Amino acid sequence: MDRVILHCDMNSFYASVELLSHPELRDAPVAVCGDPTSRRGIVLAKNEAAKKFGVVTAETIWQARRKCPGLVLLPPHHHLYREYSERVNAIYEEYTDLVEPFSVDESWLDVTGSLHLLDGDGRAVADRIRARVKKELGLTVSVGVSFNKVFAKLGSDYKKPNATTVISPQNWRDIVWPLPVGALLFVGKIAQATLAQFGVRTIGQLASMDVGQLETLMGKAGRQLHEYANGLEHEPVRPRSELEPPKSVGSGSTFQRDLTSRREVGAALSLLSDEVAMRLRRCGMYAGGVAVTLRTPDFQDRSRQKRFASPTHLMRELADGAMELLDTFWKPPAPIRMLTVTAIALTEEADAYEQTDLLDTAAPRREKQEKLESAMDKIRGKYGMGAVRFGAPSPEKKEDTLS
Repeated sequence: MDRVILHCDMNSFYASVELLSHPELRDAPVAVCGDPTSRRGIVLAKNEAAKKFGVVTAETIWQARRKCPGLVLLPPHHHLYREYSERVNAIYEEYTDLVEPFSVDESWLDVTGSLHLLDGDGRAVADRIRARVKKELGLTVSVGVSFNKVFAKLGSDYKKPNATTVISPQNWRDIVWPLPVGALLFVGKIAQATLAQFGVRTIGQLASMDVGQLETLMGKAGRQLHEYANGLEHEPVRPRSELEPPKSVGSGSTFQRDLTSRREVGAALSLLSDEVAMRLRRCGMYAGGVAVTLRTPDFQDRSRQKRFASPTHLMRELADGAMELLDTFWKPPAPIRMLTVTAIALTEEADAYEQTDLLDTAAPRREKQEKLESAMDKIRGKYGMGAVRFGAPSPEKKEDTLS
């Protein structure tokens, strides 16, 4: 029996969530973006009306406004996106326990085992989910239905917004093979350029290539893409509880102006360490060490890392460790354009704390800091990330990493 896999992709997710609070803008071209006064503010998301003007994600705000002078700019609210992501995944989990998030707005669902309870038809399940998301959350989702994860994702991209596309064992060659090779999962610009040198511009052309030649060109990835193009991908949908824990958690910021003083840098490290520590606590993880990366105005990157005597998920210990590291390879007033703090050597909560030294005078201070940061987590959980935080220079763009 063929599997029935759904890939659900929220339409214009960030912009759609923002428009729930701005119904008067529903027909206007809208973009969610960073600070328009910053050096390199970019478009993070756009609605369908903005797409019609050619506005694209990741272009600069001035480029977007040149295409669409009436573009309405809205600031991002990441805590809302996380909240709605949880709510939509909760709906998915009513149809199957095999729900694998791919990003904040995309998830795979394996409904094979529950089809007998759901009318026995993948399209009907997809349509039912779309209707519920629209009614209960006010958002739309496009769904691909297929017999593997790669083709299910192709289906969700095939027709938008708010559509269901079925790519079946009977029709997949007719739908998939004419598509540009860049539509296939994990075929990025470099892979497209490499394949184009051999006249490969469609998925069908990729499927007909000699697999040995592909391996010579691209290594193991060449064989994998060949399998994808020929419908031979069989990766299971893994529920969140079985996903591998992250190996690192990081947060980075590019600043509106270069940082040159130790006070500014210390404040920035505190903000970044606060974000990393909060995410560690959410994951139930502790950092066995910390890494710091700085970028100079001429885009040169320098980094160092260190291990802690004992694992931590506290902002102050991460920030202090990061500052100690930075002091080893940076001296003010050398300008810093970007900073990244990354928690490394992560460990599970149950294994985190070593036996406490009875003569450890830092223990009471650590306990006090634990209570402080836990209290901050509760405030943020109720009122959002911006409700309380440590001071720092204004970032131009913040990047969170989890690997």
